[in-house]
Amino acid sequence: MPLPAHSFMRLLHRFRRNRRGATAVEFAMVAPLFFGLLFAIIEVAMIFLASQVLETVTQDSSRYIMTGQAQGANYTQQQFKDYVCGKVSALFDCANGIYVDVRSYPSNGFATVNLIPITDPTQVKWCPGKDTDVVVVRLFYQWPLFVTKLGFNVANLPNGKRLLTATATFRNEPAGTAGATCS
Repeated sequence: MPLPAHSFMRLLHRFRRNRRGATAVEFAMVAPLFFGLLFAIIEVAMIFLASQVLETVTQDSSRYIMTGQAQGANYTQQQFKDYVCGKVSALFDCANGIYVDVRSYPSNGFATVNLIPITDPTQVKWCPGKDTDVVVVRLFYQWPLFVTKLGFNVANLPNGKRLLTATATFRNEPAGTAGATCS
């Protein structure tokens, strides 16, 4: 039996006035955007934190070369990488992503420094130089991204990771070391 017209209009009017559940529906529409933005902010903050930690470790570790201690101990690239990894083990996975590139240039000035971008671990060199050489220490780390899968993409590598880079450039102190073997 069909409803009379006035009953249907009364039911429609009551439905329009009832606001219970409107907040839940509005939240369901806004929540994905809110959480996506929140996670993107957290991810960018983590990238900035990791970059700053990498910069600090680069500056601290490069002093080991600048003062001639690495050359005096005949450090290899792997030994220096282990030295660096001892300082960043809490935040970085050294076994899978940190590269150490150390290059030296003649002591006649910083103008001779020529840096190439490195995205492949096979391109890194180890040449800490001798007394008064200009040395560039660069650390690279492939930072994994998580929010990228939600549409926020700050990756700059083809594998979907963000390459973090930190650099220290200095002149070696005259420590009386002959220099290490370059590789």
